[in-house]
Amino acid sequence: MLDKKGVDILVLDIHMQAIFADFFVICTGESEPQLRALSQAALESAKKQGGRMPKGVEGQPGDGWVLVDFGDVVIHLFSPEKRDYYDLESLWHAGRVVVRMQ
Repeated sequence: MLDKKGVDILVLDIHMQAIFADFFVICTGESEPQLRALSQAALESAKKQGGRMPKGVEGQPGDGWVLVDFGDVVIHLFSPEKRDYYDLESLWHAGRVVVRMQ
């Protein structure tokens, strides 16, 4: 995500709060093309480095959000407006911050 200039990347350990995933990765993309590039990079990296395919992909870059579900890791890609609206950091505030890159 850093290679695609993702902004405010946050990795939350939520395994104590959720049974459906261990980690959330939250990242902001500042345009539709950037959100598309971020989602493609996540898919390609997971396949290349870990041989992993997503269980599902929801949303569209044009809608301002994309969710890529790898089961234990769920990636949330947002436009700045959608990230503020959904405010996952507040919703999952009990999760432990593993990494935060601004």
